[in-house]
Amino acid sequence: MINIVVIGAGGHAKAAIHVIESTAKYHIIGLIDSGRSIGDIVYGYKVLGNEDWLRQYGQSVDGLFIAVGDNWVRAEIAARLKANCDPLPPFITAVHPSAHIARGACIGAGSVIMAGAIMNSDARIGEHCVLYPGASIDHDSEAGSFVSLAPKAATGGSVRIGSYTAIGLGANIIHNITIGEHCVIGAGSTLVRSLPDRALAYGLPAKLIRTREAGEKYL
Repeated sequence: MINIVVIGAGGHAKAAIHVIESTAKYHIIGLIDSGRSIGDIVYGYKVLGNEDWLRQYGQSVDGLFIAVGDNWVRAEIAARLKANCDPLPPFITAVHPSAHIARGACIGAGSVIMAGAIMNSDARIGEHCVLYPGASIDHDSEAGSFVSLAPKAATGGSVRIGSYTAIGLGANIIHNITIGEHCVIGAGSTLVRSLPDRALAYGLPAKLIRTREAGEKYL
């Protein structure tokens, strides 16, 4: 078994822990979360402390997983760890056994593919992405890093999704669409046109509502 530490102890972390346990590849030795007290128990795992714990004891673990739902916050944590922890254990990837990963699909380090999610032929996602339960990214589509597809969100083929973008619950993206970085597509929307960076769009069909700032809260 590979000994890992999970960074995060909230609702998203609970969902990620379920996936990690389901792989039967990893042994979680504890959690890192600055908002919790040392010794708190979440799903049977002890909170070890904050990121300072990794600076002191990181060499004792084989891998890390950032279990934080907000794309931008997840990216900030990854950057901070890379800057401050030397050596930094590698980020692990977790794929639920019920997910469908087709031939040629590629998953970046630190990403999680939850129950029933689908990556079709030659689909690619970058580092620290999240495909929530039932999400689907179709053939030859590509997502950058720190991207999330909420439950039941789906793309057509040959879609391009920029880094830090969040696709909301049940949103649909038709084929050959390009979505910029730092975008948010609202729940239940159907996107039929490409979007520039930092777009907030929703509706049937989805329309550009306004420009958002990088790191702006959406959860």
